[in-house]
Amino acid sequence: MMKKRGLKKDPGCSWIEINKITHEFLAADRSHPQADKIYLMMDSLVEKMKEAGYVPDTNFVLHDVEEELKEEMVSSHSEKLAIVFGLISTRPGTPIRITKNLRVCGDCHTATKFISKIAEREIIVRDSNRFHHFKGGLCSCRDYW
Repeated sequence: MMKKRGLKKDPGCSWIEINKITHEFLAADRSHPQADKIYLMMDSLVEKMKEAGYVPDTNFVLHDVEEELKEEMVSSHSEKLAIVFGLISTRPGTPIRITKNLRVCGDCHTATKFISKIAEREIIVRDSNRFHHFKGGLCSCRDYW
């Protein structure tokens, strides 16, 4: 129906500033010069998250594909890529600040809580609705966003 009307959905896009340079990430983006490093770190982080009890919520993937591919798709949302880039590009303990053009999906919200606890980082995400301050596995919105 959207195609018939000539409408397009904006792709999920997240930004992070490191050393006064803004880095932009799209969902499933591999165009960043450090993409290989980002995806390796993401794979490692997802394993640690699963060990800590994280279960990917693939209900946010609207494509008709196998469950394993849905997990891969949800793990490459733009804010997750930006967060991982922040982890590999800053010193331990440095807060990570992300801006996102759309609302954070439920899986990314849950994943960011796990990441904040595992990586021992404060993560601030500004989405289209509000600021989310993640620290120690909790979010300032108290899971109501």
